[in-house]
Amino acid sequence: MARTKDPGAPLTPAEVRHLRTTCDRFLGGHGRATPQAALDEMATLGEDLAIDTYGDGGSVEILENEVRRLLKKPAAVFMPSGTMIQQIALRIHSDRRHSKVVAFHATSHLELHEDKAYQRLHGLVGLTIGNRYELFTLDDLRQINEPVGTLVVELPQREIGGLLPAWDELVAQTQWAHDHGAAVHMDGARLWECGPFYGRKLSAVAALFDTVYVSFYKGMGATTGGMLLGEKDVIAEAREWRHRQGGTLYNLWPYAASALAGLRLRLPRMPGYVKHARKIAKALSAIDGITVTPNPPQTPMMHIYLRTTAEAVNAGIRRVARERRIWISGGSFPSEAPGLRAIELYCGDATLQLSPAEVADALRELLV
Repeated sequence: MARTKDPGAPLTPAEVRHLRTTCDRFLGGHGRATPQAALDEMATLGEDLAIDTYGDGGSVEILENEVRRLLKKPAAVFMPSGTMIQQIALRIHSDRRHSKVVAFHATSHLELHEDKAYQRLHGLVGLTIGNRYELFTLDDLRQINEPVGTLVVELPQREIGGLLPAWDELVAQTQWAHDHGAAVHMDGARLWECGPFYGRKLSAVAALFDTVYVSFYKGMGATTGGMLLGEKDVIAEAREWRHRQGGTLYNLWPYAASALAGLRLRLPRMPGYVKHARKIAKALSAIDGITVTPNPPQTPMMHIYLRTTAEAVNAGIRRVARERRIWISGGSFPSEAPGLRAIELYCGDATLQLSPAEVADALRELLV
């Protein structure tokens, strides 16, 4: 197909919204979110679609109990925001251990995407560990020479392509923290994606941690919301903090119902997402100018590095949207290596509708 001349200017939010509406196929995720699709999913709950009052009862309680049993934790609390959940967990651990130091990876969501809330709202001190382009290791932890109140482990590590530590390494890291009197908190926004890599039940992964945060709007495709799980006294205190931070809304059931429906629908599909991601990575690896990391993918997520320019990526995204009605992405981001641009691909329901060859052909359009 002959390429048409497209501008390489950055895609504006308005243009992204417009182009997405013209597409009927999507490279990543679960496709176009619509109110009707969300309502249809919630309708599958039957009697489990029920109203709560200030987070008590209804679909909220059903979701909390279902996830608590799934991850084999004593208690759970649903909240409307992952950022809220993480700050509350860290505050509780800090207060109980009389240490304001929180250790996390240099690309932690806490550091990059929450406006330093751990510091500005709770007076905590962030201690970044390891190299920003790699997973931190047990050796990195052994180099810490001050008391740590909480160690945060993100599973998988999104900003470096969805990498996961080996099981023995993960066990050793959590044991190191406990041996040094620190709590271990899992930023498990995408914990649902880790099962195929570890070959274990998710409850076995969760058992290593004092508290676990999971999200429902990412891999599970819910409207919003997340959950904190842990011991009963910790979660009871977390409910108080939820109220203090404005998260105990009069009705939380629409968010919880969407989460419950998404969890039941998509968690069983996770192995299929991972399998398809690996097939796509193999197809992309055969293209000169494209590198995938990690390869093979450890979760449904991968980062795709293209030897190209931002202008070429923007032009290619427009071209593929207009000519093939396939939505690739809202743009690219710079990589640590000059001359390479990167995009993130998450395989979900929509991706399953595209063959690896179709994905490869679409991404070729982004190369110079």
